[in-house]
Amino acid sequence: MGEKITVSVIKADVGSVAGHTTVPDEIKAVAEKKLNEAKEKGIIIDFRVLNAGDDLELIMTHRKGVDSEEIHGLAWETFEECAKKAKELKLYAAGQDLLADAFSGNIRGLGPGVAEMEFTERQAEPIIVFMMDKTEPGAFNLPIFRMFADPFNTAGLVIDPSMHQGFRFEVWDIMEHKKVMLATPEEMYDLLALIGAKSRYVIKRVYPKEGSPLPTDEPVAVISTEKLYQIAHKYVGKDDPVAVVRAQSGLPAVGEVLEAFAFPHLVSGWMRGSHNGPIMPVPFRYSKCTRFDGPPRCIAAGFQLCNGKLIGPVDMFDDPAFEYTRMKAMEVCDYMRRHGPFEPHRLPLEEMEYTTLPKVLDKLKDRFEKVE
Repeated sequence: MGEKITVSVIKADVGSVAGHTTVPDEIKAVAEKKLNEAKEKGIIIDFRVLNAGDDLELIMTHRKGVDSEEIHGLAWETFEECAKKAKELKLYAAGQDLLADAFSGNIRGLGPGVAEMEFTERQAEPIIVFMMDKTEPGAFNLPIFRMFADPFNTAGLVIDPSMHQGFRFEVWDIMEHKKVMLATPEEMYDLLALIGAKSRYVIKRVYPKEGSPLPTDEPVAVISTEKLYQIAHKYVGKDDPVAVVRAQSGLPAVGEVLEAFAFPHLVSGWMRGSHNGPIMPVPFRYSKCTRFDGPPRCIAAGFQLCNGKLIGPVDMFDDPAFEYTRMKAMEVCDYMRRHGPFEPHRLPLEEMEYTTLPKVLDKLKDRFEKVE
């Protein structure tokens, strides 16, 4: 086995054109230039710059491990340069996700979202990078569960001896800043009890179990868990999470990984981060969010790793097989939108606490009278 590879996906909303719609080419060009210079210096092995809606996505490979100050600093400097360009272009929400004035050694907690994993590259190493817009980290709970724990989604859990023992899930309580490790299938109900409350309990990583052909201490899936309102203590946009998932040879097949998105499940976010709506799997060209600033959507970039080099991407949702899912998502959109400002389209009050609604309610607080 060779030296371990690290895949780092770091994203931020640094500015968009026509409201919260999409990242213009001028901004992506700034990021491409910055990361190409880093590649030429040997800081990173390879990179791709993509966008999911109004979020700039940096996909980087290197050998410096997770939480590398050099890699996180590179991402921060890239976002700063992009934000500067965005301000020159008077783009919307320029620098929105850069919540600190200066980099302090680690980008976590400063606004951008981070999903990165270090692992031993296999003979054939397919990975899929999922990037969501207009939603929260818990939006990945259902599809990640389906990939690695639901035999109705992933046939390999039943018929592949190398997967039959199941997986371990690292779940974070993002309110209390605690984590717990749960194994499936034996603790499946405990896992579901937590991750069904997707605004609080979030799957962070998935690991193999004993009996797997893969090292049990190397993650096979990782999800960004940063929540912007917890960092800024006010609403500054949704968290727009990213995930990296490895596939095949003791793991779910690529088709099983993608099958988890065939159902457009409800997630929170959408307009003003204040509404429930379906997550729509879309090709890159449809990642711009327009209808009611949405609906929430996900793109998927497929790669093969070759000694850290990225072969790809393949636009995984650019397939007529997902047209039915997209049409079903639009049916759900119409149904939810007809609720207007009423729950369950609008989020419950405890989640609205970090939106702009409290400022509206504050005006009325002195007008409430006691009911006798």
